[in-house]
Parts: sequence; C-alpha cells; structure tokens
Amino acid sequence: MMLQTTVFAAARSRAHGPTAALWHAVELHRPPAELDGACELTVCGSLARIAPEQAWPLRAADVCPSCTTLAR
Repeated sequence: MMLQTTVFAAARSRAHGPTAALWHAVELHRPPAELDGACELTVCGSLARIAPEQAWPLRAADVCPSCTTLAR
C-alpha cells in the first residue's frame, strides 16, 4: 500500500478593489524546487503568486478562510 501525502505551499493574492490581499493555499503537484514564484491556482479557485519560502499553514490574520478549510 502506498501512502500519498498532499503538500501545500503558501501564495499571496493581490488586493483588488475593496478586497484585501490574502494568503492562500496551493496544492503542489511538483517538487518545491521547481516553483518560480509565478501565479498558481489556489485551492479556493483564485489566482495568487506562490511564495516558496512560506510554509502552509500560515499563522497570520490575513489568511483566506476558504483555503484554511479546504487545505486540512
């Protein structure tokens, strides 16, 4: 039996109008060494720039509540 682990990276969205910039979770399907800081699709469906130096989950006040729930 093979154990499969889901790994998430943190990504920062841009502020858009009245919406504040938030931290989001991105499910990784490739090694973290291949991440280049580009925009990725987050688990909640938005686009955010990946921050390879940040580990998920983040302990911050500005974290996407949907990503927090979906990335458990």
